[in-house]
Amino acid sequence: MREYSWNSLKDLIFRNPAVVDQDPHANDDNENNERGNWANKREYILSMIGYAVGLGNIWRFPYLAYRNGGGAFLIPYFVMLLVAGIPLFFLESAFGQFCSQGPVNIWRAVPILQGVGVAMVMVTLIVSIYYNVIIAYSLYYMFASMQSPLPWSGCFSWADSNCSATPSVYCNVSGVLMANWTQDNNTCPSSDIIPVPVQNPSEQYWDRVALQRSSGLDETGPVVWHLALCLLLSTIIVAAALIRGIKSSGKVVYFTATFPYVVIVILLIRGLTLEGAEDGIQYYIGSQSNLTKLTEAQVWKDAATQTFYSLSIGWGGVMTLASYNNFHNNVFKDSFVVTLTNAGTSVFAGFAIFSILGHMAHVYKMPVGEVVKEGFGLAFIAYPDALSKLPISPLWSILFFFMLLTVGLDSQFAGIEVVTTCLRDAFPKIFKSKHALLTIATSATLFLLGLPCVTRAGIYWVTLIDQFVASWVLLFLALLEIIGVAYIYGGNRFIKDIEMMLGNKSVAFWLWWRACWFFISPCLIAVILGWSIVTFDPPTYGKVQYPDWGLALGWCMVAFILLWIPVVGVYKLIKAKGNPWTVSVVDQNTVLASGRDFSDSACVLQRLKSVCSPTEEWHPYLDVHRGTRYSEEHCRREEKQKTKQEVNVNKVSSSWL
Repeated sequence: MREYSWNSLKDLIFRNPAVVDQDPHANDDNENNERGNWANKREYILSMIGYAVGLGNIWRFPYLAYRNGGGAFLIPYFVMLLVAGIPLFFLESAFGQFCSQGPVNIWRAVPILQGVGVAMVMVTLIVSIYYNVIIAYSLYYMFASMQSPLPWSGCFSWADSNCSATPSVYCNVSGVLMANWTQDNNTCPSSDIIPVPVQNPSEQYWDRVALQRSSGLDETGPVVWHLALCLLLSTIIVAAALIRGIKSSGKVVYFTATFPYVVIVILLIRGLTLEGAEDGIQYYIGSQSNLTKLTEAQVWKDAATQTFYSLSIGWGGVMTLASYNNFHNNVFKDSFVVTLTNAGTSVFAGFAIFSILGHMAHVYKMPVGEVVKEGFGLAFIAYPDALSKLPISPLWSILFFFMLLTVGLDSQFAGIEVVTTCLRDAFPKIFKSKHALLTIATSATLFLLGLPCVTRAGIYWVTLIDQFVASWVLLFLALLEIIGVAYIYGGNRFIKDIEMMLGNKSVAFWLWWRACWFFISPCLIAVILGWSIVTFDPPTYGKVQYPDWGLALGWCMVAFILLWIPVVGVYKLIKAKGNPWTVSVVDQNTVLASGRDFSDSACVLQRLKSVCSPTEEWHPYLDVHRGTRYSEEHCRREEKQKTKQEVNVNKVSSSWL
């Protein structure tokens, strides 16, 4: 008989009320021998934080805060985190942990919505293509930073005549534009200054050297080989980290999930010592904060959207990572730790970003608002330009792009794990012992699909995917998810499932979560989804417009993702038991007692009822965790009773028809 120390028994019994009923035969490190588990709690938390904390925290949140009232933006952001972000993150985490399955098999709870799980995998697969390319960009810039001076610090041989390291202006003197003025020349009245349309070196380096960008999507051009090699390297790094699944990636995240915080702290300390840093902070969330912005609906929409995307809700990754937890893991506490860490990282990173952008504005003698950008403009133009102005600039540049690399890798790890987990869960006999081969094949496929994104038109493809796939589509999937769990599967049934993992909770404890899952969160998502669709603008890259065929291709990607939902739903209806045209009376005795005719009774199609009910395979993965609710004897009794009811219903329906 296996012996247990007092500490292990104490942790087993008192850490979580639900574990009192657990059979103590399972090893804490490998409770599920078939699928595997996280080696320890730290690896799961770090993987979740690494997945949630992505590029959006660094290059999108600070810009949104600046644009939407500075510090005032934190109010709607944390409100949305409370009423939507945390409830949905908790729901997805608990859903995945309960059945230990990926985002496809998890919908055995509501078979008709299994297409939602397939759509989540498709979104993750497509987004992983361009995320791999962004990692390649970071690798290229990191390698390019290993030289002094930095190659984008001046207009060198690669630049054209439109490049200028010093912002120039025209001066309108008595109606005549006088050239050769600079912003250091104070003899020209500010009202008469007209900026000269030039590009700074970092902007030209990004377009002409790094991307070798073409004029538009129509002009594909050849593969940019230095980016293709960086894409290959990023693919090899990801495949090597995931070669043994969570057993290897769980070790890698000790570095990749913590190193970005080290870099942010270093950049913040360095930034705060620079001239103009205070102006940058003031523009971020300081005295420039505008509380009147809170009256604008757009601010609340931006806050909610950033919350959903930042926490990666609707992607399937949260469910996948949680599915490798021990059954009685305290997923409730974990959800708070991850979501609050993610939000705190966004706010904290903004200080590091804006302190250095403030210094850049000071150097160029222009308002901070004119150097603030988001997305690629911040990561690969504005911030590198600012870093090039610092002493020992290669060091700061290497640190910054290495941080982008590690942040991107964490998200990519989870994305590929979603795909491989779904394939292993769907075909366990084929892929159970071939995890390494499956990981390599998935990574190789993403590399090949990413090659169009490293051509001269590659940035247009990346932007197209980002704008169409990683947009309102995720809100639609999240809405179907919460409706499926709360209304079709049953919110109260789901709460009982969670209590099997966490132990019984009071009614007051569940009051807030019921309010969010049943009303607040779905209503909020529906409003934002409708608004996002109505206000959707065709994507552009800078001033470059997309051709009609490019926009059509973007809508085809959206259709390819969403089409799985009705296709799988119809397939499940066709394969379900029962006569699809037979109407079954819900409760014959109730109808007769009410004095109504059968024609007035509430009826449902047998097959529709079947595919809206959990399948026989829906239960905790291990027998020891199924208790009385999901025991084989209980399931057989329910199935027998269900069959008997169907026979009686068919008799009643036949006599009625």
